[in-house]
Amino acid sequence: MTASPSPEISNTLLLFGATGDLARRMLLPSLFALHADELIPPALEIVGTARSALDDDGFRKLAGEALTRYLPEDRRQEKSIASFLKRLRYVTADTSEPAAFAELSKAVGNGAARNIAIFLSTAPSLFERTIAGLRATNLAGPMARIGLEKPLGHDLASSRAINDAIRTAFPEERTFRIDHYLGKETVQNLLALRFGNGLFEPLWNAGGIDQVQITVSESIGLEGRVGFYDEAGALRDMVQNHMLQLIALVAMEPPAHFDAASVRDEKVKVLRSLRPIDRSNVATHSVIGQYGPGAVCGAQAPGYAEELKRPSETETFVALKAHVDNWRWKGVPFYLRSGKRMPNRHSEIFIQFKAVPHSIFAERDGQLQANKLVIRLQPEESIRLLVMAKEPGLDRDGIRLREVPLDLSLTQAFAGSRRRIAYERLLLDLIEGDPTLFVRRDEVEAQWAWIDRIRDGWTKTGMKPRPYAAGTWGPSAAIALTERDGVSWHE
Repeated sequence: MTASPSPEISNTLLLFGATGDLARRMLLPSLFALHADELIPPALEIVGTARSALDDDGFRKLAGEALTRYLPEDRRQEKSIASFLKRLRYVTADTSEPAAFAELSKAVGNGAARNIAIFLSTAPSLFERTIAGLRATNLAGPMARIGLEKPLGHDLASSRAINDAIRTAFPEERTFRIDHYLGKETVQNLLALRFGNGLFEPLWNAGGIDQVQITVSESIGLEGRVGFYDEAGALRDMVQNHMLQLIALVAMEPPAHFDAASVRDEKVKVLRSLRPIDRSNVATHSVIGQYGPGAVCGAQAPGYAEELKRPSETETFVALKAHVDNWRWKGVPFYLRSGKRMPNRHSEIFIQFKAVPHSIFAERDGQLQANKLVIRLQPEESIRLLVMAKEPGLDRDGIRLREVPLDLSLTQAFAGSRRRIAYERLLLDLIEGDPTLFVRRDEVEAQWAWIDRIRDGWTKTGMKPRPYAAGTWGPSAAIALTERDGVSWHE
């Protein structure tokens, strides 16, 4: 059954950057999935716009090719694809030309009378002029809302400038800043795990948890993102947004309700409680690296400078030792690492609980290990709890204990439910006006304030990226970062 449209549900989705890579790989397939499952109103129009000179038929052809290439084979239903493509329209628009917005406004009924959801999948350098054009042509009317892709700036000052420009046309409640990690099923399951089970929350603090590790590794190199990545680096590309949001979800206090204001209020408290890493401690609390030639997944891989075709001091790897300075987490280290050309691609949260205070098995040679919780976000979503169990036997030579996993594979546990990619959920929430899984301005600015101090520390102390071979887990100094505390990275 298709849900009945309400006054909050948009009747037009205006998609800027509609011919770009993100639109073809993620946005159009996600919108098709929502269409095929009758989750968006039949009357919703999807209007694409970009500089490419296309008409409606040309855009539909591009979209059809994208669906053929990126949809899983079992989702390619020709009848549904044909009806989806009929939803699509296209307007050629160069956002550097003010006249282009008049054409866009005309194409969607002059804006003011429309309940429009606008999605900016464009370069951040175009945000301000795009906002000005939307405001000047009634496209930022009282029923309009806007979704923005990262990055929102390259530091706190530029982020504030972008947010100030947005505020001139869209109030905070109609501004949807996207971090696609927040749309991942396992990220949301983290909240269900914490706040839906009496087993974990009593131990979810400095009294029960010894350390937390968050790893986001990629096996790929630049992959066509040369210009953006060399300006951003690993810290701004991954840590500033995705990884700090994961810290916030792991460390936040229980919100009073599962609504946008309550959840985001608790997240921003965590981000403001992060202990600064600055020029006084950056050398002991951070490691940066850049990959050289090596082998990844059995294939030879060039070094970063070879891919870039020039020398660079941009970091492709970063490891940090962070702390959340509040009562709940006092003294618990949060180890973060992210990098390109790692041995494999995965994202996970690793939580090690404290050891039992006294082992009754020690006199009989029983060796205990602390319990661990591993929350895998990608490529396969799973939750694994490692607990101690006794090996079968008569125990005449002592008790043999072994760590065994209690696995929850979300793919298997919910085999009857279709798995959805993050953008399906986020696009639907944008269309319906639910901001819970989007990032508020004060969150973004708290993240940038913490990141800027780290970058300033690197500059002032002259820190340069250390070399590491492609296909390894980063520079050896990253191992020392944890081993100084008697900790090893979970791999």
